[in-house]
Amino acid sequence: MDVKINQEALFAMQDLLQDQFLPTLEFCLTEFDRLHADLERDFDVNVTDTIRHAHSLKSNAAQFGAESLAQLAREIEHALGQGDSAHALSLKQALPAHISATKEQINKAI
Repeated sequence: MDVKINQEALFAMQDLLQDQFLPTLEFCLTEFDRLHADLERDFDVNVTDTIRHAHSLKSNAAQFGAESLAQLAREIEHALGQGDSAHALSLKQALPAHISATKEQINKAI
């Protein structure tokens, strides 16, 4: 999956948050990692919590224009909701590299 950043959404958040943009962005980027860690921790233990972590990752990514990361999290959330843990597992394996590449692209864009 190619990393896609919606720069219009990213710049809209920058305009909206003004001087709070960078601290908020930094928090959001660390949330990507935290939510991924939570998702990994709960994946084989609690499907409901794992779906919630995927949903939160999707929402955080979408707020800052990280479209492809939001899509990946959405697909994990959907697969788990449909009981397709094998597909969710294969998608989950792509998360670390995708989060890293997304953070890099967002940092380049600002």
